[in-house]
Amino acid sequence: MSIHRVLTTLGCALAATLATAGTAAPPPEPARPTATTVRTHDGLVRGAAHDGYRTFQGIPYAAPPVGSLRWAPPRPAAPWPGVRDATRPASACPQPAGEVPGGSTDEDCLHVNVTTPDGAGPAHPRAVIVWLHGGGLTTGSGSSYDAHRMATRGGVVVVTVDYRLGALGFLAHGGLPGSGTFGLADQQAALRWVRAEIGAFGGDAHDVTLAGESAGGYSVCAQLASPAAAGLFDRAVIQSGPCTGRPDRPFAPSSVPLATARAAGADLASKVGCGSARDALACLRRVDVSRLLAAQDTDQQPAHATPLLPGDPAAATAAGRLHRVPVLVGSNHDEGNGWAAGIIQAGNPVTPGTWPDVVAAFFPAPGRAKAIVGEYPVHRTDGGPVFGAVVGDADFACPTARTGELLAARVPVWRYEFADEHAPPLSPGPSPFPLGAPHASELPYLFDLGGRPRALTAAQHRLADTMIDYWTRFARTADPNGPASPPWPRQAVLSLAPDHIVPTHTVRSRHHCGFWDALG
Repeated sequence: MSIHRVLTTLGCALAATLATAGTAAPPPEPARPTATTVRTHDGLVRGAAHDGYRTFQGIPYAAPPVGSLRWAPPRPAAPWPGVRDATRPASACPQPAGEVPGGSTDEDCLHVNVTTPDGAGPAHPRAVIVWLHGGGLTTGSGSSYDAHRMATRGGVVVVTVDYRLGALGFLAHGGLPGSGTFGLADQQAALRWVRAEIGAFGGDAHDVTLAGESAGGYSVCAQLASPAAAGLFDRAVIQSGPCTGRPDRPFAPSSVPLATARAAGADLASKVGCGSARDALACLRRVDVSRLLAAQDTDQQPAHATPLLPGDPAAATAAGRLHRVPVLVGSNHDEGNGWAAGIIQAGNPVTPGTWPDVVAAFFPAPGRAKAIVGEYPVHRTDGGPVFGAVVGDADFACPTARTGELLAARVPVWRYEFADEHAPPLSPGPSPFPLGAPHASELPYLFDLGGRPRALTAAQHRLADTMIDYWTRFARTADPNGPASPPWPRQAVLSLAPDHIVPTHTVRSRHHCGFWDALG
């Protein structure tokens, strides 16, 4: 295996650990909360009442993708008799251990979780935010995102989604309808469920914002470019998942051509003993989930040149072939620091002597490494932050800036950069250097990850409240501005830091975007 693949795999795994460690398992509740019941088209669901809001967890939005439905487009869920218990999360979609303690092998995982504020009802419907979790399209769970602060402060209904991941979500194979896009099809099925059912939970089916972070943000980009998603959402929020990522850069979200995805699918089939089977798909559908997880590539990408995703979302963004909806888009000031820290902790120091080789491993195209080393010199003690800046600038800050510019030429766009240099760490472990505002560090300001609020200072709490106000006001009105928040002009990027929320025009220069534009 090449050093590029070794370091990319290690970096992704450690960054996921940094981003999600300790966030998945909800804390035990001292007593069973008062139940509440809602009627859906498929049957009654009993949720839980809390102080100022209600939650409904593990509601099926599609049939279990098992047996012959493994690698099939999502089918409608079957109605159920009686009252379905929706007071606790359902199983996460199959994935290795990480965010979900012990991982998961349960394919019956196509569920949504609904958080609705008190007072929401059919007579007073609320705007809806549908949240797509991150995790590199291989890990993550909707139930990790406790959305009660967003729901109660912002007066919105929040729906979090579980969708197929890894090889089960993105396998491509000749003759298989939906190749390479099953996870994206699941997201669309969840959006159709929201249009049909959310009114019963107090949501406005005609006022839906699709939002996500990292792989979830890139999924929003893919849905903006998917003809099949037309009419399923009215606004979009893209966090740290720019639409203009490139497949030749590590850590950058992107899609791949169907032919590339099919080659990866053939490789997976060979690894699990189905490569020479007369009916490879039938063979693959008999393979145990744990064996598929062990054999799948750690780098999962949806396929374009497919019915659901006819073109690469990056190309569609550049050409303006997107659904015309308002967009809120941004990234974090120090996106790459988590990857850099993880790779250094794994025994790969970044020093003046090793720096050229590290750069060449991640950017192997001829001539690029020398140019990057010249633009980002490493001195005796700053190797980690410089490495983090290269990853963050190349894969997040500058593609996000480009995404915002392209979108703003056609739709209303509000751009931000999360810049709390003292954001609470998402992992209790030590770091080889201060991480600043790395990938995923904005999430605790919007959600209680795993039901556990992070320790925030008073100024950070004020920032969290303001961010929730911006996000939910955008969901309600398509404009984040309001009388109680600092102005957010569309002509600038809003820098979000505790007690320092200001417009800025220097993002491109601070992140060397002219250099990356010229490098190609």
